[in-house]
Amino acid sequence: MLKTPPDAPPRKSRFVPSRRGFLIGAGATLGLVVGYALWPRSWPNAWEAGEGETLLGPWVKIGPDGRVTVPVPQAEMGQGVMSGFAQIVADELGANWQMMAVEPAPWHPAYANVGIAGAMTGGLPGVVRGLGKRLGEEAIRRLNLHLTGGSNSISSYHDQLRAAAAEARARLEAAAAEEWSVAASEVHSENGFIVYKANRMPFGAAAKLVDPDKEPPAPVLRAVATRPLDGKPLPRLDLPLKVDGSARFGADVRLPGMVYAAIRHGPVGGSLAAASAPKGVALVKGPNWVAATGLTTWEARRALDSVEASFSVSGRKAGSWIAEELAKAAAGDGGKEVASHGDVAAADGTVIVADYGLPYLAHVCMEPMTATARIVGGRAEVWGPIQSLTLAHWQVAEALGLEADAVVIHPTFLGGGFGRKAEPDAMVEAALIAKAVGKPVQLIWSREEDIGTDRFRPPVQAKLRGVLTADRKLIGWDSRIAVPALGNSFAQRNLPMMASDEDKPNAGDIEGLAEIPYAVEAFRAIHVPVGQPAPLGYWRSVGHSFSGFIVESFMDELAAAAGADPLAFRLAHLTDKPRHAAVLKAAADHGKWGEAAPKGFARGIALHESFGSIAAMVVTAGVVGGRVQILEVVSALDCGRAIAPDSVRQQLEGAAIMGLSAALGEEVTFAEGEAEQRNFHMYEVLKLADSPHRLATVIVPSDGPLGGVGEPGLPCAAPALANALAAATGKRVRQLPLAKAYTA
Repeated sequence: MLKTPPDAPPRKSRFVPSRRGFLIGAGATLGLVVGYALWPRSWPNAWEAGEGETLLGPWVKIGPDGRVTVPVPQAEMGQGVMSGFAQIVADELGANWQMMAVEPAPWHPAYANVGIAGAMTGGLPGVVRGLGKRLGEEAIRRLNLHLTGGSNSISSYHDQLRAAAAEARARLEAAAAEEWSVAASEVHSENGFIVYKANRMPFGAAAKLVDPDKEPPAPVLRAVATRPLDGKPLPRLDLPLKVDGSARFGADVRLPGMVYAAIRHGPVGGSLAAASAPKGVALVKGPNWVAATGLTTWEARRALDSVEASFSVSGRKAGSWIAEELAKAAAGDGGKEVASHGDVAAADGTVIVADYGLPYLAHVCMEPMTATARIVGGRAEVWGPIQSLTLAHWQVAEALGLEADAVVIHPTFLGGGFGRKAEPDAMVEAALIAKAVGKPVQLIWSREEDIGTDRFRPPVQAKLRGVLTADRKLIGWDSRIAVPALGNSFAQRNLPMMASDEDKPNAGDIEGLAEIPYAVEAFRAIHVPVGQPAPLGYWRSVGHSFSGFIVESFMDELAAAAGADPLAFRLAHLTDKPRHAAVLKAAADHGKWGEAAPKGFARGIALHESFGSIAAMVVTAGVVGGRVQILEVVSALDCGRAIAPDSVRQQLEGAAIMGLSAALGEEVTFAEGEAEQRNFHMYEVLKLADSPHRLATVIVPSDGPLGGVGEPGLPCAAPALANALAAATGKRVRQLPLAKAYTA
């Protein structure tokens, strides 16, 4: 546990017991040196070097012992981004993996996630897209926007990391060559040494010889064949900490004089009207919440139980009317065409129509929302799990009336994020409570607050119309998607400079439905943004979490109408998409497509592209004794070059389980402005007993561009399961969650 002397001013926090905040986990079974200074420091400009360390640019730091440290601006929430960054640098640098370390990057434009610009401009025409991307990257650096999301951590930073490591290698080789009086072209890096014939100079010694004022030699990137770590499974840097309990998550922070806070929020759209507490209860009032503090979490919660609070709601309270409005919008003629080609009205043939619906979802991270705040001398420090340092800086500073550089955010490990922890609302609340009570405060939301005050995945209603020719060809695809404007809801809370007063139809809010991989002569997608009061947020795979279910369920229904095998029908419409076809075939081959399933069970298949990657899934499932049983799930993915295959497999497995959970039982409904599901006895996540008996993954070899990994495996889960259950039971269910329709 981190200890701070009671009289210590805000300082550069670091881990103990090691000298520079590094945790050593080099046990024989782990074979790894782990470095992660969890409590970061406040840098005035960029990264700093400690005593004896040498900075070789913004991405590489070498210690006197040869340890190579890489700054990681992305949040580590189980996806392995720390190890991924270190692996890219180690491979290009020629470092020894056991001597790699990572620490949080400073909040600085050098580490901004410029890859977000590509996602923001992806729908623009070619020439405009290129210009927009460059302008977007510049804007992101100027905003100093740090954000972990969109499955783009590796693809966004990969080239920067390789270039920086190549330059660092060139500097080390040039310095060693000069020391040996040989040409730089005659030396090379290998396993943490600069090598010339029988001479071997450790990185630490070579780094000391580097002249920082000397122009670096032109770096040359290593060919893939000469990178020993690329595509190899490696021990993750964070695992030893998580195994021995030394990893620090949000609730592990301890500060001298710290008290604990419990919080109660008002209904959706509510504001605090009045609050009172018995004598002796430290009550803090917020705009739409009340909080109480105590010397323990239990004491704080007991104190909160004694608080009387009332809230007022302006506008219509969230309730069942939202689903009714969505259904009306999907069946009506409103909205706007956001994508099209050909003439859907002229498509002539057999018409197939289907309606699909999905509910609100909560994030239910294993770790509920939490933050710890300390305010001393006009400066604020906040610790906690966060996916965006930038939003945390901005919003904490605004709430406290400080400049952003008077706020220091210390990111911890995340016990799950899934988009929820992109928003720093718990950090803002902790800071306001700390200011009110004049003490450091740790705030931990209860599970009831975590679900009831979530930033929800929006609900969706969709009407699809397909046209088939007599020879089983799909020639028309028309869709009307009624879904609230997620992007604008997020922007209004977090990026007001990008927000609009009016929700407008746009392709981004129906991603995965505004474009489909299948060849079709006439296509149209209409978005109807339905207003509703609940705060919406990014949920793992965002719009793809619902578009995958809608598109791939409809493809199965079209295949059935055409009298075609679902796999063959899809492949027939992927003739110009060889990568998609290869992924689909890989999933089918490993998922035993075409073989008879056990009695009472059937197989379902789905394909979906998202975040630059292509995924497919085969699920074997049925209904036994009035309960859905899942025998097998096979996930296949083409993410370009799989740099860290173990991490890819782990993410595919986790995405499959999360997607199946959402498909089967998860749902949030509202009554009188409040979520009716407040804990796991009502918000039903997938239990171990209901999980797949077998879960397999296939990484499809590919020379395509780097794609995402954390989210693309999720969208196929719901449709593959729905298609399997429809085949097994003869009953097609078009509204999630599925368990409602199949459970006795």
